[in-house]
Parts: sequence; structure tokens; C-alpha cells
Amino acid sequence: MKSRFGNKFIGVFDSGFGGLNILRGIIKELPEYNYIYLGDTARAPYGSRSEEIIYEFTKQAVDFLFEKNCEIIIIACNTASCDALKKLQREYLPKKYPPKKILGVLIPASEEAVKKTKNQKIGIIATESTVSSGAFSRELLKLKPKVEIFQKACPLLVSLVESGEYNSKASKWIIENYLEYFKNKKIDTLILGCTHYGILENIIRKAIGKNVKIISEARIVPKKIKNYLERHKEIELKLGKNKIRKFYSTDLTDKFKILGGKFFGKPIKVERAKLG
Repeated sequence: MKSRFGNKFIGVFDSGFGGLNILRGIIKELPEYNYIYLGDTARAPYGSRSEEIIYEFTKQAVDFLFEKNCEIIIIACNTASCDALKKLQREYLPKKYPPKKILGVLIPASEEAVKKTKNQKIGIIATESTVSSGAFSRELLKLKPKVEIFQKACPLLVSLVESGEYNSKASKWIIENYLEYFKNKKIDTLILGCTHYGILENIIRKAIGKNVKIISEARIVPKKIKNYLERHKEIELKLGKNKIRKFYSTDLTDKFKILGGKFFGKPIKVERAKLG
């Protein structure tokens, strides 16, 4: 009799392209598993939207991925992690998908920042919604009550990444202008509080200075996922290991295929997803 286990996917969701950076890192750490990526590019960016709308969009994405045979979903979007994750985990998941799991990216980044800082001064760059939610601050203060936190909303950076024009002189000027906020704050650690920002890491590193440690979720989250699966064999045993990769987008554009090709070293096939 054929086993009903061992054919499930790991789902990765982001509002746009930024989560591809996370997915690449997870695949590098765990290459044997099957993955589905969903980018809600038609409605990106999420950063300036209301908490209610972000929750609704994220719930639609979760439904889509679970219906596509995912057993576990990583919400590779800080805005969605801040505004939707806990409600989904506490209220929606137990009722509709009780055996399945949804994980976010905010806690791993916070834990790493607290571990790395020496002078207890941590900077955060993120979307407007993530900054206003205070989610990073709450998590950091929970981990280390005496830490000083400095946040800067950078609303233009997601659009820069989505446009593919992030290496231009104008883009570098915009990034430098945002980071000017931290000039006299004496931070020694900077959290890139949006998965899109990981794509800009080299530019950010030059602008912020070599003495500041950069916390990039693309490096941290994959190891956390590996550790999670090692501790939760009841999930791991259900996952397929055929190296299948599927990509979905709510708006089919050449940019998704081009950027995906850059990340994975070969062209990717992208299918349209209808949410809601």
C-alpha cells in the first residue's frame, strides 16, 4: 500500500520578490525537499497597507499554499509576520488546518541581533507597517530588556528591488539618505527588517560602515528551518524529497522570471496564482 506521507511541500510566501532570497538560502541548506514559492506581486508592496488588509491578503496566500499540498509555510515577509502571523497561528490555523504549521522570520532575526550586539544599540530598517507595529521592538525587549532600539521606515526600498533598478546611482543615494538617520546613534547591529532588503545588503553594508553587524534573514532563517524540522519529525516525515520547485505569482511579469533566474542560476517557470 502506498504511503500517504512523504509528498508534501514547504511553502514560502512573500508580498513580492524578496522572499526568493530566503528561499534560495533554505534550498542551499535543505536541497532535497520540495518547495512552492508564492509572490503576491500584483498587490505588492504591503508596507503601507492597513493591518486588516495585510491579514486578509496573508490568509488568502496561506489558503492557496495549503491547497497546493504544503505541510509547512514560511511567511518570508516581515510586514505579514508582524501584522498577520500570530492571529493566523492562534485563530485560523487551529480551526482550518490543525496539523499544519506557519512560521515567520521576525523572531529569528531578533534572536540573532540580541546575540550579536555588544553595546546594546540595535538599528532596524523596515517598511512603514513593520515599524509602526512595534513588533521588532517588543521581541527585542522581551529578549533583552535593556537594549536600545532605533527604527527607520524605508518605504521606497521595496519598490527599488521590485523594479530591478537597485544598483543605480539614484538607488544608492536613497539608501544612503535613509541610513543617515543612524549616523549619531552608535548602533553596532542593524536588522534588515524586510526580506527585500537582503538583496540590497552589499549596498547597505557600504553605506552603514564596516563596524556595524548586519542581520540578514536570508542567512539566519534557513538554519532555523533546518533546526525546526530536526525537532519536529512529525512534519519532516511528511515532506517530499524530490527536489521539486514550483513558483507562483499573482501578476506574471518578466521581472519575476529574470530575478528568479539570477537567484537560482537558471530560468524558472512561473505560474499565475489567483488569491481570494
